[in-house]
Amino acid sequence: MKIERITSTIVGLRLRRAHRLAMTTMAGHTLVVVQMHTDEGVTGLGELSIIAGYNEMSASAAKAVIDEVLAPALLGQDPRRLWHVLALMDRAIKGNLPCKAALEMACVDIAARALGVSSAALFGGTVRDRLEMLWVLATSDTQQDIEEARQKLGERTHRHFLVKIGIGNPLEGVQRATAIRNALPEAATVRVDVNQAWDEATARWAIPALHAGGIAVVEQPVHAASIDAMRRLTGTSPITVMADEAVATPQEAMAYASTHACDALSIKVTKHGGLLRTAQVAHIAAAGGLAIFGGTMIEGAIGTSACAQLYSTLPDLHWGCQLFGPQLLVDDIATSQLRYEDFALVVPTGPGFGATVDPERLAYHHRRPAG
Repeated sequence: MKIERITSTIVGLRLRRAHRLAMTTMAGHTLVVVQMHTDEGVTGLGELSIIAGYNEMSASAAKAVIDEVLAPALLGQDPRRLWHVLALMDRAIKGNLPCKAALEMACVDIAARALGVSSAALFGGTVRDRLEMLWVLATSDTQQDIEEARQKLGERTHRHFLVKIGIGNPLEGVQRATAIRNALPEAATVRVDVNQAWDEATARWAIPALHAGGIAVVEQPVHAASIDAMRRLTGTSPITVMADEAVATPQEAMAYASTHACDALSIKVTKHGGLLRTAQVAHIAAAGGLAIFGGTMIEGAIGTSACAQLYSTLPDLHWGCQLFGPQLLVDDIATSQLRYEDFALVVPTGPGFGATVDPERLAYHHRRPAG
C-alpha cells in the first residue's frame, strides 16, 4: 500500500458560546482537515485544531507545512509503517508537532481501516469502552457557568467540571471557581485551569485558597518553562497539580516525572505530535508515578474519535477525559459514532476512527487561508 495523494482543507466552525482562555477568547473554531488517499482505495482522516493565541502557528501556516513540506515527504510511502512515517516527517522539518500529528492520525486511520479494526487495536486494544467526561466552564460569568454545569448534570452528560481562571484578577478567579463548586451538588467535582497565567508568588497563596474552596485540581498554574516553580508548588500543594503546556515531548515527560514537578499530566495528541508519541508520553509519565488526564484541543468529530480510541487503551486514566469538542461546535464536517451518555463518552468501534467526512459540509465550511 502506498500514499498517492494528500489534501488539507481549512474549515471554520461556529461555537455554541464564546470560550475564554487566559490567552484568547474563542468566538469560532478553525480546523485543518487532512485526507490521505492510497493506491488501494483506503482513505485516512486527520485533523488539526488551531486556537489563535494558543497555537504557535496559524491555520494557513499549518496548511503550508503540510502541503509543501510534509506531504511530499510521504508520497509513495506505506502509511502503515507508522514510526517510519514519523521519522520521515522529522527529517523533513523540525518541530511542527501539530502538523505531524494530523498526518500521522490519517496514517493510523488507514492502517486500522485496512485491517477492518478500530484504531484502538493498534495500541493494544481497549481497557475501557467508556471515558468519563469533563466539561469546561469558560464564560467568565459565574452564574452562567453554574447554570451550564447544572444543565450538564441534568442531561447526565457531565459531572466533572473545569473552570478557566487564568484571565483577569487571580483572586476573582479563585472566588468564581469556589462559588461554582459551592453551587453544585456534592457528587460533582470542580477543577481549575490557569493556562500559565500566574507567577509562583500568586500560585503560592491561590492554591491553598482553592483547596479551602473544595477545588480538586489546579492545571498549569505557572509558565510552561518554569519547571522549578512547578516542582516547588507540587511539593507543598494540598491539591493535585497538573501539567499541560509544559510537557510536549517524551523527554519533558521524563523530566517532570523524575523530579516530581507535577502530580498529573494532561496529554493531547496535537501537542505531542501524534497518537504514537502521545501513548509514549503517557506511558513514561505513568511509569514515573504521574496520573493521566486525556486532554483536548477542542477537536471536531475526527480528532475526538481518534483521541477517544487512544485514550481507551491507556491503563491509567485516573482523571478521565476532556473530549467535549463536538458538544461545543454548532456543526462539523464529519459524521462519527460519538455518543455521550451517563456522564461518559462511548468509545467508537471503528473501523479506523469510525469517522467519515461529509463532502457537502466540508465544502460549506471551507475557508481560504488568511494568514
